[in-house]
Amino acid sequence: MSPRGVATPDVRERLFAAAERVVERDGPGALTSRAVTTEAGCAKGLLHTHFAGLDEFVAELVLDRFARTAERAGALPRLVGQSTVTGNLNAVVLALFASGGPALSGLAMTRPAASLRVREAFQAGAPGFAAIEETVADYLQAERELGRVPSRVDAGAAALALVGTCHHLLMMSWPGTPDPRPAVERLVTALVS
Repeated sequence: MSPRGVATPDVRERLFAAAERVVERDGPGALTSRAVTTEAGCAKGLLHTHFAGLDEFVAELVLDRFARTAERAGALPRLVGQSTVTGNLNAVVLALFASGGPALSGLAMTRPAASLRVREAFQAGAPGFAAIEETVADYLQAERELGRVPSRVDAGAAALALVGTCHHLLMMSWPGTPDPRPAVERLVTALVS
């Protein structure tokens, strides 16, 4: 536990990581500000010092994790012609399932105010599924032009199928359900072979 009056380094990330562990281990219903700060090993009021409340915290956590995945997807254009297409795509789309992705998606759905905040942020341009889909489509088109993806593959439709499937699996997964990543890997292979 951090002593009172001593700055906690990287407080946002520390609280976010703690929330992910709580949700992944105990499910979305177990997330409280006290559970987060206890898991993070910090003062009980720290979450409310940095966020207006638990809904704002949850929204910021979800948006942060989507931004990280969109950033990872943003690397795809630099990978055109390198490694394998399936390997490059898997690295991006499987990141959606890292860091408690399924549990976080469920968490956002359990908190209407947080869900509204996330939706409004996406509408205002925050990176989300649409940004990832666009990047994947552009990547597939570039790989198609190099002949590494068959010419019959519709890059936009393949990107929609892939990102849409990930969205579906995220919304339908919760702690204890089967790991969705093998299904995603099979889909990537099917779409680009």
